[in-house]
Amino acid sequence: MQELNEALFLLINASENPNAFLVAIATFLAQNLIWLVPIALFSGWMLGSEKTRKLMLEATASGLAGLLIAQAIGLLWNHPRPFAIGLGHQLIPHAADSSFPSDHLTLLWGVAFSFLMHQRPRFAGAVLAMLGLPMAWARIYLGVHFPLDMVGAALVAGLSAYLCFREEKWFVEPLFLYASAAHRILFAPFIRRGWLRG
Repeated sequence: MQELNEALFLLINASENPNAFLVAIATFLAQNLIWLVPIALFSGWMLGSEKTRKLMLEATASGLAGLLIAQAIGLLWNHPRPFAIGLGHQLIPHAADSSFPSDHLTLLWGVAFSFLMHQRPRFAGAVLAMLGLPMAWARIYLGVHFPLDMVGAALVAGLSAYLCFREEKWFVEPLFLYASAAHRILFAPFIRRGWLRG
């Protein structure tokens, strides 16, 4: 399996003298697409109804649970990154921690898959899920991940989204009460003016 992983990596990874424009695009995708997660969650919370806000909390829990699972896997099985074993070309800096699964993609897909579980945010979930593909390509192209790291991210994200969907009755309502109270305090001036929902 590792031989296949390395062979696929070398097919995708940048050449010794890569195109500067392609490297710039890949760097942007690898480092900045992740910001769509907090933007989507924040926008959904600020503009959405009570039901939508609860879905944002469930999606947040899914992303965080996915990251916790990914970190636990990394601690239990320290799989070196390509550059740590002298394979391919590394074009962005990265710590030499465990590569499997990809934290970036686990977070993005953890939220995306959670959205896909529900009717209201399904379109946003599909968009986020699709944007995970160029992010995955970019992080392999730039030499910081193997292809199977992305497969692992999909599996972990799917698991976290399913668990949070199944168990939401235990945590979403209490979280919603605390988050709503904090929201009303932090944004009180805007709520009074009718600019935001209370």
